[in-house]
Amino acid sequence: MARAATTSDAFNAVAEPRRREILNFLALRERPVGDIVATLALGQPSVSKHLRVLRNVGLVHVRREGRRKLYRTNAGAIRPLHEWTRTFERYWQQQLNRIKERAEAKMKKVRPDSTSRRNHDSDSTKH
Repeated sequence: MARAATTSDAFNAVAEPRRREILNFLALRERPVGDIVATLALGQPSVSKHLRVLRNVGLVHVRREGRRKLYRTNAGAIRPLHEWTRTFERYWQQQLNRIKERAEAKMKKVRPDSTSRRNHDSDSTKH
C-alpha cells in the first residue's frame, strides 16, 4: 500500500522530524524564517520547503510585515493531532499504573512491613 504524500494532511506532514522541530519552535510566538534557520541550524531552502508543506496543510499561518514573512502555528489545525495522541497517552498512563502496582505488590512480598521489622529489631536488642 502506497504511503500518502507528506503534503496531503497534517498527520503525514508532522511525520517529518524537522517539521515537528519547526512547529515546536513556532509554538510560543510568531517568527521570521531567518530565526528558524539560525536557531534550528537548517538551511534556508529546507526551512522554506518545510514551512510551505506546513502552511499547505494548515498547521502554520504566514503574514507579511514589510519584506519579511512571519510564521506562527495554527492551534486549531494542531488540535486533531493532540486529540489523537491523547488516546495513546491514556493507554500508556494505564500501562505505567499497572507496572507501578505490580512493582509495589512485589516490594511488599519481598520486604516485610517496616513497623513489624522495627519491633522485631528492638526486641532482639533487649536480649
